[in-house]
Amino acid sequence: MSKSFIEQVHYIRIPVRDLEKSAQWYGNVLGLELLTITDDPFAILKINEGPFLIILVPTEDETFAHFTIDNKPTFSIGFTSPELSQFHQHLINHGVKVEEILEDKGHAYFNFYDPNGNKLQTHW
Repeated sequence: MSKSFIEQVHYIRIPVRDLEKSAQWYGNVLGLELLTITDDPFAILKINEGPFLIILVPTEDETFAHFTIDNKPTFSIGFTSPELSQFHQHLINHGVKVEEILEDKGHAYFNFYDPNGNKLQTHW
């Protein structure tokens, strides 16, 4: 097949335990815009001006948006931030579990966790 029928990623769904608290955290700490909390219920958040959305889905199950390799959690969602060091300090200031900033061939990144234990990454 020479051309994909898929144009872009529209959204990612992230499991959360407390929908209201998580929606506030993603808004206040990560700066995402809460568009709505639906009757389903889902929280729909927008990242800046792009078409990409994050959907928070409430669940009581012990589940995460990351996976494990050799029984160690590894992220499946990666964000970009041109102000990596400032964002890292911002998360620390908000009491977020944050790992150190690492570099690999000129590529800097760090991992952090949302209040539900979902492992996420930011790089630049």
